[in-house]
Amino acid sequence: MVVMWIIYAALCALVGYLGRERKLGFWLYFGISVLLSPLMGIIIVLVSEKKKVAPEMDDEAPAGA
Repeated sequence: MVVMWIIYAALCALVGYLGRERKLGFWLYFGISVLLSPLMGIIIVLVSEKKKVAPEMDDEAPAGA
């Protein structure tokens, strides 16, 4: 019985890991998969949006300055 809980927790952690670059992040996807199931969690991760990445600013001074 303990092995089943360990496998369940590992699958939930895997769902969280897959969702780390998504809109809600690791902990929310992990929590969703714990509450619903890892299968539902992975489906939600796959249909969710990825995080929007802000464009990086150049550290260099503008030319001619």
